[in-house]
Amino acid sequence: MTRKGWIVLAVLAVGAVGWYAFRPERLFVNQKVNEQFPAAGGSAANAAPVPLASGSFHGAAHETKGTATIYQLPDGTRTLRMAQFETSNGPDVQVYLGAAPDAKDNETVTKAGFVALGPMKGNIGDQNYDIPAGVDLANYHSVTIWCRRFGVNFGTAPLQRG
Repeated sequence: MTRKGWIVLAVLAVGAVGWYAFRPERLFVNQKVNEQFPAAGGSAANAAPVPLASGSFHGAAHETKGTATIYQLPDGTRTLRMAQFETSNGPDVQVYLGAAPDAKDNETVTKAGFVALGPMKGNIGDQNYDIPAGVDLANYHSVTIWCRRFGVNFGTAPLQRG
């Protein structure tokens, strides 16, 4: 292979790795979600979900809007419901329950601690996240949208109990 061929191959390889790392198309492509609230099942079907805590999102690195509410369902499971939610899209964006009462920067999230609830399902719309049974909600005071790839807090919703 000629020198020019090796250069073209190297440029293509660097471009592919850069694209994979940064996923620039996600800055322009929205992922819309419209999940229904989880339905009550079993004999507790007539009981209503109980809101345990809620708060409004504010932006950190990216404008973030909407509400986060933690509900206890009639069967005892707990769900985080993000409603009228909107933020930027990005690579490897996660939903965290944060130990800090609020987080306006990256360091607060990482120093205070968190529980990952899973990848963000969409950057626009209503969505639900199951909270594991072993999580003690008394230790978590906020919901943070976190880009794991770059260690960036997109936005946080400080939670108020009751």
